[in-house]
Amino acid sequence: MPPQKVLEHLEVFQAIANANDGNRASGTPGYRGSVDYVVGRLRAAGYAPQVQKFSFPFFQAVGPATVSVGGRPLPAADVAVMTYSGSGTVTATVQAVGTTGEPAASTSGCEAADFADFVPGNIALLQRGTCAFGVKAANAQAAGASAVLIFNTGLPGAEDVVAGTLGEPGAVTVPVVGLSYAAGRALLGGGEVTVSTQTVSESRETFNVLAETGSGDPGRTVVVGAHLDSVPEGPGINDNASGSAGILAVAEALAGTPTANAVRFAWWGAEELGLLGSRHYVEDLRANDSAALGNIALYLNFDMIASPNHGRFVYDGDASAFGPEDGSVPAPAGSAAIEAAFHEHFGSVGLASGETEFSGRSDYGPFIAEGIAAGGLFTGAEGIKTVEQAALFGGRAGVGYDFCYHAACDDLSNIDVRALDEMTDAAAAVVRRFADSRLDLEEEGRRLRGVMAPVPPAAVDQGHGPSNAAHEKADK
Repeated sequence: MPPQKVLEHLEVFQAIANANDGNRASGTPGYRGSVDYVVGRLRAAGYAPQVQKFSFPFFQAVGPATVSVGGRPLPAADVAVMTYSGSGTVTATVQAVGTTGEPAASTSGCEAADFADFVPGNIALLQRGTCAFGVKAANAQAAGASAVLIFNTGLPGAEDVVAGTLGEPGAVTVPVVGLSYAAGRALLGGGEVTVSTQTVSESRETFNVLAETGSGDPGRTVVVGAHLDSVPEGPGINDNASGSAGILAVAEALAGTPTANAVRFAWWGAEELGLLGSRHYVEDLRANDSAALGNIALYLNFDMIASPNHGRFVYDGDASAFGPEDGSVPAPAGSAAIEAAFHEHFGSVGLASGETEFSGRSDYGPFIAEGIAAGGLFTGAEGIKTVEQAALFGGRAGVGYDFCYHAACDDLSNIDVRALDEMTDAAAAVVRRFADSRLDLEEEGRRLRGVMAPVPPAAVDQGHGPSNAAHEKADK
């Protein structure tokens, strides 16, 4: 795959972000520009792309949340706006509800009765635990709270700032802010506090883009996907213009080439708010065209394939590196063959490859929930590269795979061109393999495992830091 072709696509995605407030988030003009570009390139290549429209719960923090005591703001690291928080500035007395601040997963605010003594107009101070953030906040608002502060449990590993979601727009209309455990405890004595949030929380329209080869058996369809949206904080060039550009180049190269099986390319919207585009696609098929859903033989996912401190990671389809205790979800039958195909490709070109778990954190999730075999590539997000991985793949041990994950600096300077080239070549090779195979995945897996070289033990999870809204903790 010519690397310049993929880079040209990335340059356009960067230019679109530059012209649209620095991002390509679903529900924004930057995302619509990204859709138009992909559609235009597909048409030029001879495809007949479809644009699938759906509504989704949009949220954007257009300014930092602040909590001030006596006119002095708390450190930014101790404060985080809740997804789908209301917007506004409130100055009032803070009142603790159902908590003494002891380290615990607290029931604070989970029942309306907790607010029996609450003074309407005060700011409710609650502790995380037991029920969803949205339940706590809604109970507080119903009791007359002018704003809501929810601090962490203080249990081991749960002392940092709470970053969570209220579930949907409009459920709570007052400002709702998460706090670190220390910041919450410091407010237990009451006093006047100012809480300020600047948010947009509403239903908006966004799109998936779908395009299918003109040849191949539709009863054995290979779906190849990448999410097209960025987070609102940045242009999303590694996450995930890299995957979007990679599969666009693969689609262009495959255009007009006869294949044994139909290949359907998909660019998903609203992944960053909970895999919403791929979920909509699968749910729509289940409701309206179950036969077409049953015809999907496998799904290949490409989400972040150019991380600056990258590894060459393949989804662990045979559960050899990760299990339920690691947070991995079961991979459907046939996923092992997909994993093996990627490893075989890397081995054939003299490149080491490792494994990453099926965590449910990308668009393969809705497919494996339907029992569809899945696999794909990933070069790392906010996780930390190990010494062993640095020896295998190069780069720096002890730091993140992507220094600019979900940040404004995820721009053209944040990609590794060599990794992008290697991963796109692997994507092209494996897409073509399954486009032309009989798709007996069990047999294919046995054959590949018999010929491939042993995989180096370089497994990586995808991290558990701030991530997509669906992956933020909505409860407990």
